[in-house]
Amino acid sequence: MNRRTFIAGLAGTAAWPVVARSQKGDRVRRIGVLVPAAADDAEYQARVGAFLQGLALLGWTIGRNVDIDTRWATANAAEIRKHGAELAALPADVILASGGSTVGPLLQATRTVPIVFASVADPVGAGFVASLARPGGNASGFLFGDYSLSGKWLELLKQIAPGVTRVAVLRDPANTSGTGQFGAIQAVAPSLRVEVNPVDTRDTGEIERAVATFARTPNGGLIVTAAPWAQVHRNLITTLAARHKLPAVYGFRSFIVAGGLISYGPNVYDQFRLAAGYVDRILKGEKPADLPVQQATKFELIINLKTAKALGLTIPETLLATADEVIQ
Repeated sequence: MNRRTFIAGLAGTAAWPVVARSQKGDRVRRIGVLVPAAADDAEYQARVGAFLQGLALLGWTIGRNVDIDTRWATANAAEIRKHGAELAALPADVILASGGSTVGPLLQATRTVPIVFASVADPVGAGFVASLARPGGNASGFLFGDYSLSGKWLELLKQIAPGVTRVAVLRDPANTSGTGQFGAIQAVAPSLRVEVNPVDTRDTGEIERAVATFARTPNGGLIVTAAPWAQVHRNLITTLAARHKLPAVYGFRSFIVAGGLISYGPNVYDQFRLAAGYVDRILKGEKPADLPVQQATKFELIINLKTAKALGLTIPETLLATADEVIQ
């Protein structure tokens, strides 16, 4: 089964009801899932689907020994806080936090209900855990990747678009990882003779204005930091990059499916399947405080040749040879 078919299948498995009720007489556990996206977001459906698939492989069957309460909170911070508080009050036996924007609100709501997170960039810097080896509280999970990954984005941008001399780094000022990711990019910029500038954006209007202003000067490129806000606005960002003829690098495959040029980052679906393993261990008696935060182990390079052609770029053969997926 190829990658696209597999991921499409995951999206299909995510179409569960908000709460699946159990059969009487069974000992049933309740898992909460907090998602910072709308229920019709195909990317987040696929992530939740990967998590549910992981649970099923570990023997957890919806309607028999587990209930799943999934809250699609959109990207609105107030909605995320509201749904996080509701999940903490159920109470759930454990809650899956999908990305960094959901972990903080959940920890504000509860310091006792176990939380497993996936695809979080800097849980120590954000105060979610005391350390990667010993989280120490009621949360643990899986990293998006360390900050050195961000420097790789700039190297890829120069490989694929050697004429770029200026780079705008789009980030969310409310996300602590954005600062760290920009710092890693900034560290490698001098050796590549590139000027990099952070661009703080919070909503669609700011994104549109920032990209349009940056594009007025030639030889520019974009890097989009890995954060939930970017996922929510991925269609807008890739459309703006195409409109203004800006080569851009992203951290997630979903941007390339949406028409972006190139991405490099962890296999996020793998992280959600692994998160199911931590949920399973917690349901069987282990504590998040004793489960080390794990680094991503599977990284993938995705290239969109159609977008490259539209930008007038020729992808180096060496890069094509190392790509995990090439979208025609």
